[in-house]
Amino acid sequence: MSVQALRVVRRDRDFVRAAGPDAEEYLQRMLSQDVELDLDEARPALLLTAKARVIAPLVVLRRGPQDFLLSTEPGLGERVLAELRRFRFAAKVELEPEQHATTLVFSRERPDGVAYPVDDYGEPAWEALDESLDGDPVDDAELELLRIRAGTPRTGRELDDRVLPAEAGLTETHVSFTKGCYPGQEPVARLHYRGHANRSLRVLRIDADEPPAYDAELTFEDRPVGRVTSAAPDPEGGVLALAYVRREVPADAELAVGATTARPLH
Repeated sequence: MSVQALRVVRRDRDFVRAAGPDAEEYLQRMLSQDVELDLDEARPALLLTAKARVIAPLVVLRRGPQDFLLSTEPGLGERVLAELRRFRFAAKVELEPEQHATTLVFSRERPDGVAYPVDDYGEPAWEALDESLDGDPVDDAELELLRIRAGTPRTGRELDDRVLPAEAGLTETHVSFTKGCYPGQEPVARLHYRGHANRSLRVLRIDADEPPAYDAELTFEDRPVGRVTSAAPDPEGGVLALAYVRREVPADAELAVGATTARPLH
Protein backbone atom coordinates (compact mmCIF):
# COMPACT_ATOMS: atom_id res chain seq x y z
CA MET A 1 0.00 0.00 0.00
CA SER A 2 1.09 3.58 -0.54
CA VAL A 3 1.92 5.39 2.68
CA GLN A 4 3.10 8.73 1.33
CA ALA A 5 -0.05 10.56 2.54
CA LEU A 6 -0.23 8.73 5.86
CA ARG A 7 0.54 10.08 9.31
CA VAL A 8 3.18 8.05 11.13
CA VAL A 9 4.98 7.89 14.46
CA ARG A 10 8.17 6.04 15.32
CA ARG A 11 7.70 4.75 18.85
CA ASP A 12 9.18 2.31 21.33
CA ARG A 13 7.43 -0.85 22.48
CA ASP A 14 8.56 -3.88 24.49
CA PHE A 15 7.91 -7.34 23.09
CA VAL A 16 7.80 -10.86 24.53
CA ARG A 17 7.56 -14.03 22.44
CA ALA A 18 5.54 -16.99 23.73
CA ALA A 19 5.99 -20.08 21.58
CA GLY A 20 5.61 -23.82 21.92
CA PRO A 21 2.98 -26.59 22.13
CA ASP A 22 1.44 -25.11 25.30
CA ALA A 23 1.71 -21.43 24.34
CA GLU A 24 -2.01 -20.86 23.71
CA GLU A 25 -3.13 -22.81 26.78
CA TYR A 26 -0.62 -21.04 29.01
CA LEU A 27 -1.51 -17.53 27.84
CA GLN A 28 -5.18 -18.44 28.16
CA ARG A 29 -4.78 -19.08 31.88
CA MET A 30 -2.47 -16.11 32.52
CA LEU A 31 -4.13 -13.24 30.63
CA SER A 32 -7.51 -11.55 30.98
CA GLN A 33 -8.42 -11.96 27.31
CA ASP A 34 -9.43 -14.96 25.21
CA VAL A 35 -6.35 -15.75 23.09
CA GLU A 36 -7.91 -18.41 20.87
CA LEU A 37 -6.99 -16.24 17.90
CA ASP A 38 -6.89 -16.80 14.17
CA LEU A 39 -3.55 -16.45 12.40
CA ASP A 40 -2.49 -12.75 12.29
CA GLU A 41 -5.35 -11.77 14.60
CA ALA A 42 -4.61 -9.56 17.62
CA ARG A 43 -6.51 -8.59 20.77
CA PRO A 44 -5.84 -6.30 23.75
CA ALA A 45 -5.34 -8.04 27.10
CA LEU A 46 -4.15 -7.45 30.66
CA LEU A 47 -1.60 -9.18 32.84
CA LEU A 48 -2.91 -8.73 36.40
CA THR A 49 -1.91 -9.41 39.98
CA ALA A 50 -4.05 -11.74 42.08
CA LYS A 51 -5.77 -8.60 43.45
CA ALA A 52 -6.56 -7.41 39.89
CA ARG A 53 -4.04 -4.60 39.75
CA VAL A 54 -2.62 -4.03 36.27
CA ILE A 55 0.92 -5.30 35.76
CA ALA A 56 0.84 -4.47 32.06
CA PRO A 57 -1.62 -3.75 29.25
CA LEU A 58 -0.81 -5.93 26.25
CA VAL A 59 -1.66 -6.61 22.65
CA VAL A 60 -1.53 -10.33 21.84
CA LEU A 61 -0.74 -11.17 18.21
CA ARG A 62 -0.90 -14.73 16.88
CA ARG A 63 1.90 -15.21 14.35
CA GLY A 64 1.61 -18.99 14.00
CA PRO A 65 -0.15 -22.07 15.41
CA GLN A 66 2.29 -22.10 18.37
CA ASP A 67 3.76 -18.60 18.15
CA PHE A 68 2.43 -15.48 19.92
CA LEU A 69 3.91 -11.99 20.19
CA LEU A 70 3.01 -9.86 23.22
CA SER A 71 3.42 -6.11 22.80
CA THR A 72 3.43 -3.75 25.78
CA GLU A 73 4.46 -0.27 26.85
CA PRO A 74 8.18 0.55 26.97
CA GLY A 75 9.78 -0.46 30.24
CA LEU A 76 7.25 -3.19 31.03
CA GLY A 77 8.72 -6.05 28.99
CA GLU A 78 10.99 -7.37 31.74
CA ARG A 79 8.16 -7.42 34.28
CA VAL A 80 5.88 -9.24 31.84
CA LEU A 81 8.59 -11.78 31.08
CA ALA A 82 9.34 -12.34 34.77
CA GLU A 83 5.67 -12.85 35.67
CA LEU A 84 5.06 -15.30 32.85
CA ARG A 85 8.21 -17.29 33.64
CA ARG A 86 7.32 -17.35 37.33
CA PHE A 87 4.19 -19.44 36.79
CA ARG A 88 5.29 -21.49 33.78
CA PHE A 89 6.23 -24.64 35.76
CA ALA A 90 6.02 -27.64 33.37
CA ALA A 91 4.21 -25.83 30.55
CA LYS A 92 5.92 -26.36 27.20
CA VAL A 93 6.25 -22.71 26.24
CA GLU A 94 9.33 -20.66 25.47
CA LEU A 95 9.25 -17.10 26.79
CA GLU A 96 11.85 -14.71 25.41
CA PRO A 97 12.20 -10.97 24.78
CA GLU A 98 12.14 -9.72 21.19
CA GLN A 99 13.18 -6.39 19.76
CA HIS A 100 11.31 -4.66 16.98
CA ALA A 101 11.44 -1.20 15.46
CA THR A 102 7.84 -0.09 15.11
CA THR A 103 5.85 2.55 13.27
CA LEU A 104 2.41 3.68 14.35
CA VAL A 105 0.45 4.25 11.14
CA PHE A 106 -2.81 6.21 11.12
CA SER A 107 -4.82 4.56 8.38
CA ARG A 108 -8.01 2.58 7.78
CA GLU A 109 -6.05 0.12 5.67
CA ARG A 110 -3.64 -2.37 7.17
CA PRO A 111 -0.01 -1.69 6.23
CA ASP A 112 1.97 -4.36 4.44
CA GLY A 113 3.91 -6.80 6.58
CA VAL A 114 3.31 -7.63 10.24
CA ALA A 115 0.89 -5.15 11.81
CA TYR A 116 -1.91 -5.14 14.35
CA PRO A 117 -4.69 -2.62 15.06
CA VAL A 118 -4.27 0.02 17.78
CA ASP A 119 -7.37 1.56 19.36
CA ASP A 120 -5.65 4.04 21.67
CA TYR A 121 -6.01 7.28 19.73
CA GLY A 122 -9.65 7.65 18.69
CA GLU A 123 -9.02 7.00 15.00
CA PRO A 124 -7.96 3.96 12.94
CA ALA A 125 -4.31 3.11 13.47
CA TRP A 126 -1.90 0.19 13.16
CA GLU A 127 1.32 -0.78 14.88
CA ALA A 128 3.63 -2.01 12.12
CA LEU A 129 6.81 -3.95 12.93
CA ASP A 130 8.64 -1.96 10.29
CA GLU A 131 10.56 1.29 10.77
CA SER A 132 10.88 1.96 7.03
CA LEU A 133 7.26 3.07 6.53
CA ASP A 134 7.13 6.71 5.53
CA GLY A 135 4.61 9.50 5.87
CA ASP A 136 3.86 12.77 7.61
CA PRO A 137 5.28 12.60 11.16
CA VAL A 138 3.04 13.08 14.20
CA ASP A 139 4.90 14.69 17.09
CA ASP A 140 4.73 13.56 20.72
CA ALA A 141 2.52 16.46 21.80
CA GLU A 142 -0.13 15.68 19.19
CA LEU A 143 0.01 11.97 20.01
CA GLU A 144 -0.51 12.68 23.71
CA LEU A 145 -3.49 14.90 22.95
CA LEU A 146 -5.03 12.16 20.82
CA ARG A 147 -4.55 9.64 23.64
CA ILE A 148 -6.12 11.92 26.24
CA ARG A 149 -9.02 12.86 23.97
CA ALA A 150 -9.68 9.13 23.34
CA GLY A 151 -9.66 8.42 27.08
CA THR A 152 -6.90 5.81 26.84
CA PRO A 153 -5.10 5.04 30.13
CA ARG A 154 -1.30 4.80 30.30
CA THR A 155 0.92 3.05 32.80
CA GLY A 156 2.40 5.42 35.35
CA ARG A 157 -0.37 7.95 34.79
CA GLU A 158 -3.81 6.32 34.83
CA LEU A 159 -2.60 2.80 35.63
CA ASP A 160 -0.87 2.03 38.92
CA ASP A 161 -1.41 -0.17 41.96
CA ARG A 162 -4.33 2.02 43.12
CA VAL A 163 -6.47 1.30 40.06
CA LEU A 164 -8.75 -1.57 39.05
CA PRO A 165 -9.35 -2.37 35.35
CA ALA A 166 -13.04 -1.38 35.54
CA GLU A 167 -12.12 2.07 36.88
CA ALA A 168 -9.88 2.66 33.86
CA GLY A 169 -12.55 1.42 31.45
CA LEU A 170 -10.49 -1.61 30.44
CA THR A 171 -12.98 -4.39 31.16
CA GLU A 172 -14.92 -3.50 28.01
CA THR A 173 -11.92 -3.95 25.72
CA HIS A 174 -9.27 -6.05 27.50
CA VAL A 175 -11.26 -8.67 29.42
CA SER A 176 -13.22 -11.76 28.42
CA PHE A 177 -15.96 -12.82 30.85
CA THR A 178 -16.52 -16.17 29.10
CA LYS A 179 -13.01 -17.66 29.23
CA GLY A 180 -11.46 -19.64 32.08
CA CYS A 181 -9.66 -18.43 35.18
CA TYR A 182 -6.56 -16.20 35.25
CA PRO A 183 -4.78 -14.23 37.99
CA GLY A 184 -7.10 -11.45 39.15
CA GLN A 185 -10.18 -13.01 37.54
CA GLU A 186 -12.22 -13.31 40.74
CA PRO A 187 -12.18 -9.62 41.79
CA VAL A 188 -12.68 -8.51 38.17
CA ALA A 189 -15.73 -10.77 37.76
CA ARG A 190 -17.14 -9.93 41.20
CA LEU A 191 -17.05 -6.20 40.47
CA HIS A 192 -18.55 -6.75 37.01
CA TYR A 193 -21.45 -8.93 38.08
CA ARG A 194 -22.20 -7.84 41.64
CA GLY A 195 -21.10 -4.25 42.02
CA HIS A 196 -19.76 -1.20 40.28
CA ALA A 197 -16.57 0.81 40.17
CA ASN A 198 -16.60 3.69 42.64
CA ARG A 199 -14.92 5.99 40.13
CA SER A 200 -14.36 6.21 36.40
CA LEU A 201 -11.97 7.82 33.96
CA ARG A 202 -13.31 11.00 32.36
CA VAL A 203 -12.02 13.37 29.70
CA LEU A 204 -12.12 17.01 30.82
CA ARG A 205 -11.37 20.42 29.41
CA ILE A 206 -9.77 22.69 32.01
CA ASP A 207 -9.98 26.46 31.68
CA ALA A 208 -6.28 27.07 32.19
CA ASP A 209 -3.18 27.95 30.20
CA GLU A 210 -0.95 25.37 31.89
CA PRO A 211 -1.67 21.73 32.82
CA PRO A 212 -2.22 21.02 36.51
CA ALA A 213 0.21 18.78 38.38
CA TYR A 214 -0.14 15.02 38.31
CA ASP A 215 -2.68 13.88 40.93
CA ALA A 216 -4.09 17.41 41.27
CA GLU A 217 -7.28 17.28 43.32
CA LEU A 218 -10.69 17.73 41.71
CA THR A 219 -13.56 19.09 43.80
CA PHE A 220 -17.32 19.30 43.33
CA GLU A 221 -19.41 21.48 45.60
CA ASP A 222 -16.29 21.94 47.74
CA ARG A 223 -15.83 18.19 48.22
CA PRO A 224 -12.85 16.17 46.88
CA VAL A 225 -14.18 13.87 44.15
CA GLY A 226 -11.19 12.87 42.05
CA ARG A 227 -7.74 13.54 40.69
CA VAL A 228 -6.10 14.53 37.40
CA THR A 229 -3.80 11.89 35.90
CA SER A 230 -2.80 13.28 32.48
CA ALA A 231 -3.05 16.79 31.04
CA ALA A 232 -1.78 18.65 27.99
CA PRO A 233 -2.35 22.08 26.40
CA ASP A 234 -4.91 22.03 23.60
CA PRO A 235 -4.24 24.24 20.53
CA GLU A 236 -8.00 24.90 20.46
CA GLY A 237 -7.76 26.47 23.92
CA GLY A 238 -7.42 25.39 27.51
CA VAL A 239 -6.07 22.06 28.67
CA LEU A 240 -7.33 18.55 27.93
CA ALA A 241 -7.10 16.13 30.83
CA LEU A 242 -7.85 12.62 31.96
CA ALA A 243 -9.10 12.30 35.51
CA TYR A 244 -10.62 9.77 37.86
CA VAL A 245 -13.94 11.06 39.18
CA ARG A 246 -16.30 9.41 41.66
CA ARG A 247 -19.33 7.81 40.00
CA GLU A 248 -21.93 9.78 41.99
CA VAL A 249 -20.73 13.04 40.41
CA PRO A 250 -23.08 13.92 37.51
CA ALA A 251 -21.52 13.36 34.09
CA ASP A 252 -22.15 16.99 33.11
CA ALA A 253 -20.90 18.50 36.36
CA GLU A 254 -18.46 21.39 36.42
CA LEU A 255 -15.51 20.54 38.64
CA ALA A 256 -12.82 22.68 40.21
CA VAL A 257 -9.06 22.19 39.94
CA GLY A 258 -7.69 24.76 42.33
CA ALA A 259 -8.97 28.10 41.08
CA THR A 260 -9.81 26.79 37.59
CA THR A 261 -12.90 25.04 36.17
CA ALA A 262 -12.98 21.60 34.52
CA ARG A 263 -15.85 20.58 32.25
CA PRO A 264 -16.58 17.23 30.55
CA LEU A 265 -15.30 17.10 26.98
CA HIS A 266 -17.83 14.50 25.80
